[in-house]
Amino acid sequence: NTAHELGHKKSRLERNLATSVLAMGAYGHFAIDHNRGHHRWVATPEDCAASRMGENLYVFALRELPGAFRRAWFLETGRLQRHEKSAWSWENEILRAGLLTVVVSVGLLAAFGVVMIPYLALTYFIGAFHLTMANYVEHYGLLRQKRPNGLYERCQPHHSWNSNHIVSNWATYHLQRHSDHHA
Repeated sequence: NTAHELGHKKSRLERNLATSVLAMGAYGHFAIDHNRGHHRWVATPEDCAASRMGENLYVFALRELPGAFRRAWFLETGRLQRHEKSAWSWENEILRAGLLTVVVSVGLLAAFGVVMIPYLALTYFIGAFHLTMANYVEHYGLLRQKRPNGLYERCQPHHSWNSNHIVSNWATYHLQRHSDHHA
């Protein structure tokens, strides 16, 4: 959750730190998808990171995990096109995060051998699934209404679930006060 919070900061250093931490779990695209995609489309059918009423966690994960990467890639390549840069340039934050993931993984494999493969796979799975579980709970079954003009209503506190439990709020930097995060 530290990476999530850093990803919301304004300074480039803090955002790069967020991406670096997320890249350790092979999930470097999360900050792009979360900040530029999820926050825009939260609690709408267009948001792959919001679970639908009646959707179980595993079906959600199969929709959310690839959907988050696709949306992040679309958003990042769109940003680069607006700046007249190639999607394959060093400016692509997803490619830089992916390169960091590969370099660290190869370094660990070189240092400790193939015994690292199951540990790396488990680390990547747990990291991604942890964020997926959080996304599943935080907006489960909640939808913003579409107005007659085609735009969705503004995100309100009732478009996120909250928990006031001390330990969960302490452990997640108050992420479980989730309407405060969005509204």
